[in-house]
Amino acid sequence: MMNMTNSSRIGFVGVGRMGANMARCLNDAGFPVSAVYDVNTDEAKALSEELNTLLAASLHEVTQHSDVVITVVTDDNAMQAIYLDGDDTLLQGAEGTLFINCATVTPAIHQTIRTACDAAGAEVLECPMASSIPQARNGELYLMCGGKASVFKAAMPIIDALSSQAVYIGEVTTAATMKALVNMVMNINTAGAAEGLGLADALGLDLDLVRHIFSQTGANSRALQTDGEDMQRRGHEAYFSAAHAAKDSGIALKMGKDEGLPMVLAEATKNQYDTLVKHNLGHLDKSGIAELTFKDRMPK
Repeated sequence: MMNMTNSSRIGFVGVGRMGANMARCLNDAGFPVSAVYDVNTDEAKALSEELNTLLAASLHEVTQHSDVVITVVTDDNAMQAIYLDGDDTLLQGAEGTLFINCATVTPAIHQTIRTACDAAGAEVLECPMASSIPQARNGELYLMCGGKASVFKAAMPIIDALSSQAVYIGEVTTAATMKALVNMVMNINTAGAAEGLGLADALGLDLDLVRHIFSQTGANSRALQTDGEDMQRRGHEAYFSAAHAAKDSGIALKMGKDEGLPMVLAEATKNQYDTLVKHNLGHLDKSGIAELTFKDRMPK
């Protein structure tokens, strides 16, 4: 396993708002961004022109021009597609390449990709993120990392450039498992804050005061800090969408059910986010769950 340096060529697959800002961050840090690819070709083209880098016409072209490929895709199906499906995959000619997978997907797909990378002579790290768009742009991501310890160590120059903190969890699947738990609890906390504020509003309380009291008591949470004012004022510009919250809640819910555990709160929270998606509100930020808990907002 080669040590990564500032001269290591880095390709990106998935250049939505998170992936694009990570690419900008590494470009600013002096890493050569060698290629970008996205099924949304307009977004990929715009970023390639901004960074003066290759707009890859295929997945294997990204690998061909990169020492490291960072992927930020939507779900398990997308991971399956870029690594394993069809005649064009990242694993064509991938010997010696390091793949860093940053999406929130199931532990099972990480294991599948690890097995395929081993067969192709490539290395892989899972590095799901517990941060949002500004942190991606500024190199302040919180990363949970899983895979071989030696690969994690070799990749530290890149990981350091992207993150304010990076925690090595353990072998492959451990970081994905941890991220699923983080998002499960985050989403439950968000749903709880929305219900509390919705009830307070229905009772005629001053929501500025309610949020202040919550923040000073056991009702406080990170979700209240990041989303409370947005819930009150209906500012739901998406940093982490309701659709992603529904998907991520489902990952942990399945894990718990597989273990035979009662997952009452996780299930109720997923149902709420599924309801937003059903009403075509999945594009809202996760704070949009308040649209289901404030009396005068509930979709018909």
